[in-house]
Amino acid sequence: MPLSAQPPASGQQYLLAASLDNARHLSSLLRAVHFQDHATCFATANGLRVTVEDAKCIQANAFIQAEIFQEFAVQEESVTFRINLSVLLDCLTIFGTSSLPGTSTALRMCYSGYGYPLMLFLEEGGVVTVCKINTQEPDELLDFDFCSTKVVNKIILQSEGLREAFAELDMTSEVLQITMSPDKPYFRLSTFGNAGSAHLDYPKDSDLMEAFHCNQTQTNRYKISLLKPSTKALALSCKVSVRTDAQGFLSLQYMIRNEDGQICFVEYYCCPDEDITESEL
Repeated sequence: MPLSAQPPASGQQYLLAASLDNARHLSSLLRAVHFQDHATCFATANGLRVTVEDAKCIQANAFIQAEIFQEFAVQEESVTFRINLSVLLDCLTIFGTSSLPGTSTALRMCYSGYGYPLMLFLEEGGVVTVCKINTQEPDELLDFDFCSTKVVNKIILQSEGLREAFAELDMTSEVLQITMSPDKPYFRLSTFGNAGSAHLDYPKDSDLMEAFHCNQTQTNRYKISLLKPSTKALALSCKVSVRTDAQGFLSLQYMIRNEDGQICFVEYYCCPDEDITESEL
């Protein structure tokens, strides 16, 4: 019997029930936000959002739309729980991370509500493994209040351009300085490492630039230690949207296309480095 067809044990009603033909679609997205052990999961009729935070300075969100799943049913307006992300990833890859050609791990994920574990039923090659992961009370998360009406500057780049930048810039620098401007240099990334200053400029008519909407010149610095986790999402993505608001808060939204051509998003929010004074810019 396929996993999606298996009835709940003893007629139990699940608040969340979801099935995937290929668990790798979920595990690869979760790896892109795995820089802390714990994550908060939100399920609504639109899909699943997994949020990870660190030091109240950076927040990552992986969005897995309901359409990605073969089955996705939520019995309440929203279902929220906290979970150990490291354990969840270990369970999702219990059959290994590199399946043989033509094989994949099917997943059915069920949650009965507050105080219950998250149940995973994983099947590959006729072998079914059941995992129960304890859930916890969700923490209160940061609200970056990053709505589109507050965005001052926004560009969309092909990800290869940003991947090259992170390879070329001096990562011994403590900060990454980002300049976005309606005039030259348009979009500039700068580091200040052991080898001196390094700048990388992107003209607004660059082949890598897909959209350019800059209303005012902004220069902000961000701790590289906070941005480094986002390179996991960058490696998987095909496009990245870079947005800033009036306070210099940064949004990096990565568009990720899975093996089946379906599109998901991973978004990172980062606070500007408040230790930098205007005179230093």
